[in-house]
Amino acid sequence: MATVYILHSDLINKYYTGSCIDLKSRLEQHYNNTFKTSFTIRASDWKVFFLIENLNYQQARKIEKHIKKMKNKTYIENLKKYPEISIKLIQKYL
Repeated sequence: MATVYILHSDLINKYYTGSCIDLKSRLEQHYNNTFKTSFTIRASDWKVFFLIENLNYQQARKIEKHIKKMKNKTYIENLKKYPEISIKLIQKYL
């Protein structure tokens, strides 16, 4: 099963949205700066801000794309504040 995740850095006050099959492994890649051109190399204090779990991979990719397209910190913060938004996204991208 896939996961959509949002990381936050207090240092640069930015969010990073991604999706993956193996969250633990993917987070280790972010924390270890495995990909030298990745956005997350800009800070070293990334923390998991929000998760949507137990998705099929295509659904996770579509939700990730939707969140990135919004380009809005308020929207990302509202995902955590209002769980019904996540439920609607899961249903929309079945």
